[in-house]
Amino acid sequence: MKIAIIGAGIAGLAAAVRTASAGHEVDVFEANSYPGGKLSEFVQDGYRFDAGPSLFTMPQYVEDLFRAAGEDMEPHFQYQKLPVLCHYFWEDGTRLQASGKAEQLAQDMEHIWGVKAEKVLAYLADSRQKYRLSGRIFLEKSLHKAGTWLNTGVIRSMLMIPRFDLFTTMNAVNERYMDGNEKAVQLFNRYATYNGSNPYRTPGLLTIIPHFEYGIGAFYPEGGMHRITQAVYQLGQRKGARYSFNAPVEEIRVQNGHANGIRVGGEWRDYDLVISNMDAWFTYRKLLPGQPAPERSLHQEKSTSALIFYWGIRRSFPELDLHNIFFSNDYRREFEHLAVGKISEDPTVYINITSKYTPADAPEGCENWFTMVNVPYNSGQDWDALIAETRRNVLAKLSRILGTEVEPLIACESLLDPRSIESKTSSHLGALYGTSSNTRMAAFMRHPNFSHRIQHLYFCGGSVHPGGGIPLALLSGKIVAEMIASDY
Repeated sequence: MKIAIIGAGIAGLAAAVRTASAGHEVDVFEANSYPGGKLSEFVQDGYRFDAGPSLFTMPQYVEDLFRAAGEDMEPHFQYQKLPVLCHYFWEDGTRLQASGKAEQLAQDMEHIWGVKAEKVLAYLADSRQKYRLSGRIFLEKSLHKAGTWLNTGVIRSMLMIPRFDLFTTMNAVNERYMDGNEKAVQLFNRYATYNGSNPYRTPGLLTIIPHFEYGIGAFYPEGGMHRITQAVYQLGQRKGARYSFNAPVEEIRVQNGHANGIRVGGEWRDYDLVISNMDAWFTYRKLLPGQPAPERSLHQEKSTSALIFYWGIRRSFPELDLHNIFFSNDYRREFEHLAVGKISEDPTVYINITSKYTPADAPEGCENWFTMVNVPYNSGQDWDALIAETRRNVLAKLSRILGTEVEPLIACESLLDPRSIESKTSSHLGALYGTSSNTRMAAFMRHPNFSHRIQHLYFCGGSVHPGGGIPLALLSGKIVAEMIASDY
């Protein structure tokens, strides 16, 4: 079969590998001049930056992709497990190096905060159990196909719903296990931001996320995050997928209820199937004129976005690691600001420094800082003013906590904000993860991986099931490929 894939984000690249490996004729069309979407890179004044996602978890999904293609991964892609997951900093001088070993983390939290180690371990065991009972089933299969719900494993999981904390919040679960210790709760509340959600609203089931790091591990790809894109793109090439860059798709042709072609460069091309890795909102609004859209799904609450300062720093900070978090004093207030389209004057700041593991990413004695703040999606704010104010607040915060004036150390600077996220990656309103997970039904309201109305039209990527982030995007490509194999 001839398959057109719209968009060379990581989900589209994964779908290309799987469908080409299955013997289909696959063409991938990308509006940008490069593959990867958010998972890209750039170099400025001798500093290399991963432009987008900076945390690598669930590497088994990359391994699975190579297995599906019948190739050994090791010659093409390597990674290492992180001994320390993150360095945490607070304004009062508290610091915690979160070990990748759950037992060590629990001991450190007891030593620093007095939270009983057995409580921390019980929390992580609960996270593991939730993932075992629900995560693999509901993340790796479509929620919109009857066959998923007739599976005996799903039926068993449904009987366990009372244990999933669906009817309480992530924050409430964290307070229960951490005896209300403010900093310990804050540390685990931050996992809501992994899919652009609010820990004071998102269901307690989302406490499965810490298991991804403490149960399975956090990892670093040799050469940086962009190596994931390169490895999957090159794998697709070897399997025969064809890629066209600077080639935005203009329209999907629908005849007699079937998607059977696309228009590129003003020219129609015939295909048996179409897979859209473009944001679902833009797929309907731009590529399917005149076709009815699933308005209820498209109008779900958007996830948060990001404001990223890429700073080349003329100094090395030994107290920093690959992943670093500088927490706000009032986490709840920070999310209250985000909920109304604002940025707190005291934001939590995340810094990723790949030169800690790949020294060539910065000049000798220097560091490449990917400095990110969670911000609201674009709803017409005065972003120029917000960016200037937030930059001042971030620099002041980092300077206070590190005891060094940071701004004079900036050798070069680039910026990514919700407006440029939307323009570069076609993410509606600059929302990083499509829709949020702030309600119990959010997972079921995400757009499915296929169209109910248009035959031969499929969807992958962060705006559809199972959600945003590298592991879930890879899974969406797998789900689509399995659907195509089943349907045809």
